[in-house]
Amino acid sequence: MRVQSLTLVAASAALLAPTTLPVVPVSHRPHPEPAAHGESGTAAGLLARTRHCAQISHGRYRSDAGVRATIPVCGLPGAVYWKADLDIDCDGRPTRRCNRRTDPQFSPAAAYAQSDGRRLDAEHLPYIVLPAPSRVWDHRDHGLRGGSVAAVLYRGRVRYAVVGDTGPRDVIGEASYAAARRLGIPADPRGGGVRSGVTYIVFENSRVDRIEDHAEAVRQGERLARRLVGASARVR
Repeated sequence: MRVQSLTLVAASAALLAPTTLPVVPVSHRPHPEPAAHGESGTAAGLLARTRHCAQISHGRYRSDAGVRATIPVCGLPGAVYWKADLDIDCDGRPTRRCNRRTDPQFSPAAAYAQSDGRRLDAEHLPYIVLPAPSRVWDHRDHGLRGGSVAAVLYRGRVRYAVVGDTGPRDVIGEASYAAARRLGIPADPRGGGVRSGVTYIVFENSRVDRIEDHAEAVRQGERLARRLVGASARVR
């Protein structure tokens, strides 16, 4: 009954409250995602490119520990991709949403750091996680590293990110809190993410010099995505 009592109190307070809405300081407002030009068309074109898999990994990955390995890494001209789930990565710099209290598996360490040496901010920087190099697949053979540019797709939406961390050798399908939020995926590190339907495309030999520069990742991502989609059109 506590919920009902609190509801009545809140309703009464609302009737007595002034009608003027509080002004939110500009510094406290969320930063909008840089616009992706022709997003729906680009997303459709990228998904068309990933319809058939030319497997380049020497085996397959698990979506989570303890489940069957069913996910291959596939090749495209100038890119690699896989289709998997999305688990939430909150590692790196402790923030309000990403810390030991909000994430029982939180780690202050990440594979890569900002250009100034500080740890990455998973709450605000969209990044994806690559599996650590193994006999199954070594991302370094394809020019992938910290700061490589990625396009992440979910339900017709494409968002751009960078490679920001590495994970277990046999598991794939993980991205930062910020990346999930921009895709409209629940980002709670305890129970967020989605079980399937996410496509990760990483562009070979691409790199954002300052890994924390998300606007630059978007600029490069849009250009590389258009090139990849355009290559498909020329082949047809």
